[in-house]
Amino acid sequence: MSKSIERLYHPYWEWEEIDHNMWGTVKDKQAYLAKAIGFTCDAELYGSYMLRVADEWPCSCRHNLSNTTQNRKAWIGHAACALAFQCPEDIVRSAWGYLTEEQQEKANKKADEAIKYWEEKQCQSAD
Repeated sequence: MSKSIERLYHPYWEWEEIDHNMWGTVKDKQAYLAKAIGFTCDAELYGSYMLRVADEWPCSCRHNLSNTTQNRKAWIGHAACALAFQCPEDIVRSAWGYLTEEQQEKANKKADEAIKYWEEKQCQSAD
């Protein structure tokens, strides 16, 4: 991060992730797990949704990505799945364990890129 981004807070009812079931439940967890595994192992597709989160969820991103003490890569990955197909984050966490080390590395690289993209947008808007 080139400039320091101030920690920002938003109440949970402003978080876009709430409307996309990130903290919700689903009836067919096995079907969602299978979909989450397929989605997260496709780094290009997964990364494209991470970038969409950075563009489309301003309150959630400010609240979560300005918090440098949390696992921001995990958050943006969970958010990408919620945006793509309303997948709850607990299922995404489970899916992560099914990925190979190489798939995890590629996904983490995409998460780093999306976080950097969001940080650069924040610094430009602060100028």
